[in-house]
Amino acid sequence: MTPQTIPDLISNWPKLTEFAADVGCGYEAARKMRDRSSIAPEHWPSIIRASEAKGISGVTFEWLTAQRL
Repeated sequence: MTPQTIPDLISNWPKLTEFAADVGCGYEAARKMRDRSSIAPEHWPSIIRASEAKGISGVTFEWLTAQRL
Protein backbone atom coordinates (compact mmCIF):
# COMPACT_ATOMS: atom_id res chain seq x y z
CA MET A 1 0.00 0.00 0.00
CA THR A 2 1.35 3.42 -0.94
CA PRO A 3 1.97 5.76 2.02
CA GLN A 4 -0.14 8.91 2.13
CA THR A 5 2.47 11.23 3.63
CA ILE A 6 6.18 11.37 4.46
CA PRO A 7 5.53 10.58 8.16
CA ASP A 8 3.33 7.68 7.01
CA LEU A 9 6.22 6.41 4.86
CA ILE A 10 8.74 6.73 7.70
CA SER A 11 6.40 4.93 10.12
CA ASN A 12 7.01 1.72 8.14
CA TRP A 13 10.32 1.45 10.00
CA PRO A 14 10.01 0.37 13.65
CA LYS A 15 12.56 2.98 14.76
CA LEU A 16 13.69 6.25 13.27
CA THR A 17 17.30 5.09 13.66
CA GLU A 18 16.52 2.12 11.37
CA PHE A 19 15.02 4.44 8.75
CA ALA A 20 18.08 6.71 8.94
CA ALA A 21 20.44 3.75 8.56
CA ASP A 22 18.53 2.31 5.59
CA VAL A 23 18.41 5.69 3.86
CA GLY A 24 22.00 6.60 4.69
CA CYS A 25 21.40 9.78 6.63
CA GLY A 26 21.82 10.83 10.24
CA TYR A 27 19.16 10.53 12.91
CA GLU A 28 18.64 14.29 13.05
CA ALA A 29 18.11 14.52 9.28
CA ALA A 30 15.58 11.67 9.47
CA ARG A 31 13.76 13.39 12.35
CA LYS A 32 13.53 16.62 10.36
CA MET A 33 12.19 14.73 7.34
CA ARG A 34 9.45 13.24 9.49
CA ASP A 35 8.63 16.41 11.40
CA ARG A 36 8.58 18.66 8.33
CA SER A 37 6.83 16.10 6.13
CA SER A 38 9.45 16.79 3.50
CA ILE A 39 12.45 14.99 2.05
CA ALA A 40 15.12 16.93 0.18
CA PRO A 41 15.61 15.72 -3.40
CA GLU A 42 19.20 14.60 -2.80
CA HIS A 43 17.79 11.82 -0.59
CA TRP A 44 15.16 10.61 -3.06
CA PRO A 45 17.17 7.84 -4.74
CA SER A 46 18.05 6.28 -1.38
CA ILE A 47 14.47 6.70 -0.11
CA ILE A 48 13.16 4.90 -3.19
CA ARG A 49 15.71 2.07 -2.83
CA ALA A 50 15.03 1.65 0.90
CA SER A 51 11.27 1.64 0.33
CA GLU A 52 11.57 -0.99 -2.40
CA ALA A 53 13.77 -3.12 -0.13
CA LYS A 54 11.07 -2.99 2.57
CA GLY A 55 8.32 -3.82 0.08
CA ILE A 56 6.68 -0.40 0.32
CA SER A 57 4.94 0.24 -2.97
CA GLY A 58 4.36 3.51 -4.79
CA VAL A 59 7.36 5.47 -3.52
CA THR A 60 8.67 6.95 -6.75
CA PHE A 61 10.19 10.22 -7.90
CA GLU A 62 6.66 11.28 -8.88
CA TRP A 63 5.27 10.43 -5.44
CA LEU A 64 8.09 12.29 -3.71
CA THR A 65 7.59 15.30 -5.98
CA ALA A 66 3.88 15.37 -5.09
CA GLN A 67 4.78 15.40 -1.38
CA ARG A 68 6.73 18.66 -1.87
CA LEU A 69 3.79 20.55 -3.40
